Amino acid sequence: MKKRWTLLPSENNEAEHLHKALGISLTLCKILVQRGFTTFQLAKDYFRPNPQMLHSPWLMKDMDKAVIRISTALNNHEKILVFGDYDVDGTTAVASMYSFIKSIHSPELVDFYIPHRYKEGYGVSKMGIDYAHDNNFSLIICLDCGIKSVELIEYASTLGIDFIVCDHHLPGNNIPKAVAILNPKQMDCNYPYKELCGCGVGFKLMCALTEKLLLPSDNVYQYLDLVATAIAADIVPMTGENRVMAYLGLQKINTNPCPGIKALIKLGGIQKHLNISNVVFVIAPRVNAAGRMDDAKKAVQLFIEKDEDTAMQFAEMLHADNSERKEADSSITEEALEIIAADKNSISKKSSVVYKEHWHKGVVGIVASRLIENYYRPTVVLTRNGDVVSGSARSVPGFNLYEAIYECREYLLAYGGHFAAAGLSMLPENVTAFSHKFEQVVASTIDEQLLVPEIIIDAEIQFSEIKESIYNIICQMEPFGPQNMRPVFIAKKVMDTGYSKILKELHVRFVLKQNDVILNGIGFNMADKFYLLQMQKHIDIVFTIDENEWNGNKNLQLKMIDFRLSE
Repeated sequence: MKKRWTLLPSENNEAEHLHKALGISLTLCKILVQRGFTTFQLAKDYFRPNPQMLHSPWLMKDMDKAVIRISTALNNHEKILVFGDYDVDGTTAVASMYSFIKSIHSPELVDFYIPHRYKEGYGVSKMGIDYAHDNNFSLIICLDCGIKSVELIEYASTLGIDFIVCDHHLPGNNIPKAVAILNPKQMDCNYPYKELCGCGVGFKLMCALTEKLLLPSDNVYQYLDLVATAIAADIVPMTGENRVMAYLGLQKINTNPCPGIKALIKLGGIQKHLNISNVVFVIAPRVNAAGRMDDAKKAVQLFIEKDEDTAMQFAEMLHADNSERKEADSSITEEALEIIAADKNSISKKSSVVYKEHWHKGVVGIVASRLIENYYRPTVVLTRNGDVVSGSARSVPGFNLYEAIYECREYLLAYGGHFAAAGLSMLPENVTAFSHKFEQVVASTIDEQLLVPEIIIDAEIQFSEIKESIYNIICQMEPFGPQNMRPVFIAKKVMDTGYSKILKELHVRFVLKQNDVILNGIGFNMADKFYLLQMQKHIDIVFTIDENEWNGNKNLQLKMIDFRLSE
């Protein structure tokens, strides 16, 4: 698939000043300036995150109300229910808050509740509120959801149940009448950092309670491994407080993780230092699989478990769910690709809509993302659930998927989501009409260039600059994530040495030369472009700088993203 290369502009004057102040690579200084770290102090704070950089929790709107209400519940021996979503952010938030409240309250007066994805759906549920009422809970602390549950929170109040909402999703026009709403995205909330995940908002509430009750900071910092897991999995910006908490949380994951995370690391076969990428690709899928394939309650049980052997049992359940999820995801993706390939009009379409009645509802969102890897365009994957067809939609960067689905609302029973992802449902007889309308809307509104994947390149670099010293600084730029991605470089006018070769008929082991410097690289699934190397012409390459370890020896290597003939 052809890709667009976009080289970010650089501010050379500011980069020169930073280069003099820091004494590190000018190329890296250009990237730091691009990311807003223009002074010595800003760069120092960036490279050395510490707990003092976290904002006071009391700056968040309603924090005082939330702390007062929980303190009242503690003093009056009220029963407290911790409620949250079934994904990684929700289950880590519930596990940390439940464990924390249990440590400061009578344990028998605290419980948690995770709604079942298919029986109750996303967010606050009537079943959950009725469970609280039937079991005499008078306070619900709701995490990673609730900001739009106006009617249900109203219903809870008629039963004498108070709500504290800890959410990070965009509020609607109507705000629930809860005792306290902690959400930095509220219009009138002055909290300095707006991009916390749900578990992060819960963490701030635990910080405030820790201060109020004069507890040691370790009482709350012990949950940073769970907070880091949520930040990684929820793909929130890796900036500001998120980056500080992820940095501190990774330290805990790598030194003293909770038994649940320790068990997942063992099952994932990771024997080295974990980074955010390991959390995203090894820990998060196993946790998410619990809610996708079965019941996410066991994910919370995993995270709150103190006994390592029992934690391993829960981890093995999640591992089995994930294996089932991978199998379903793989077979459904294969079927969906066959459907698209069999459509003779597919090549001219600007969208993909695929539907099979028997597909597993829990993986249709993942399948939509997989299809975009093959056909780079807005995609909807549908399955049948009883009398209703429902599914998930995913977009390509830059295209507002939610608005496109809104334009098709005449064929829908329900829909919701945001710019990049959405969920929707319809009657079976409307699937064809919806498909035609969705294609019509996308084709008439999408910018053609958005249908070509874009590679954002941070800076040009010479092979002569690529040394251990620059790699060591790049490692200090971790943790990486949205808005703080691993630096992507371009090197121009590079030649193949003649020693590059194809591995396993899929991948390419590069041996490249620029001037007198030779570097090795690896390019996964690039064998189809090997002929460009054989032309013995100059090429331009896009890559990240990585380290290859083999037989105890470590060498720098280029992790190739794309390459093409030089102009």
